[in-house]
Parts: sequence; C-alpha cells; structure tokens
Amino acid sequence: MKVSSKGEYALRALICLGGMHSKLISIEKISEKTLVPVHYLEQILLQLKRNGYVQSKRGVNGGYKLGKNPKEIIIGDVIRNLEGPLAPMGCVSITSYESCPLEEGCLLKPLWALVRDKIAELLDNTTLYDLIERKI
Repeated sequence: MKVSSKGEYALRALICLGGMHSKLISIEKISEKTLVPVHYLEQILLQLKRNGYVQSKRGVNGGYKLGKNPKEIIIGDVIRNLEGPLAPMGCVSITSYESCPLEEGCLLKPLWALVRDKIAELLDNTTLYDLIERKI
C-alpha cells in the first residue's frame, strides 16, 4: 500500500473541515490551511463529496463542510475509497486479489498478509475525530 498525494491531501482537507465544527469554509481557505493547490483540491473534494464525506454549497457564502460526524469517518474507508486496497501486494489483497506465479510455497505471502492486516487494523480503528483530537 502506498498513499499518494491524493490520499494525503484528502486527509488534510478532512482534518481542516473537521476542525471548523460544521461551518462552511471556502476552497481557498482550505487550500491555504492544507497547502494543497486549489485546482487539485477541487478534484479531491469532488471525490470526497461523491463518497459522502463532505457537502458543498455554491455561491458567495458557499464552501465545504463535513458530510458526516468526524467520529463516523473511518480513515481506512477514506483511504480505500481514494487509493484502493490496503494490501501491499496483490496476492494478499482481499478485494483485488492478483495471482502470483510463486503462489504455492511462497514464503513472503504470510508476511505481506500480516502487513495488510496490521495496516487495516490501525486505519480501520482510527476515525477523523481521533486525528482531530490527537488521540493517535
């Protein structure tokens, strides 16, 4: 699993919005606080909106706010929605399995499965609220 800039920036944006207590915040302000270029942020926020993590309002007093309570936003789900499977290798992916020529007797597969499980456990037990409140 590799988290791209998209995943990193999405989490930054969610943390920014989560700290605003349901107030609308302009994309320019989010960009300023997260150091994410507005053009790229627009694409990320659109994807977060499609997944129900954010809501938007157009117009002069428009902007973005969280679409869910921070306690309901599980970081593992956000990463999977934006980046795909958490498995470091396709041969241990639960949702996007890819066969391997060394499948039988591969001594690395148990290691990759353990890495997948530990990453999933951590991300699936961390909420946006945990990040905002610095509980992790």
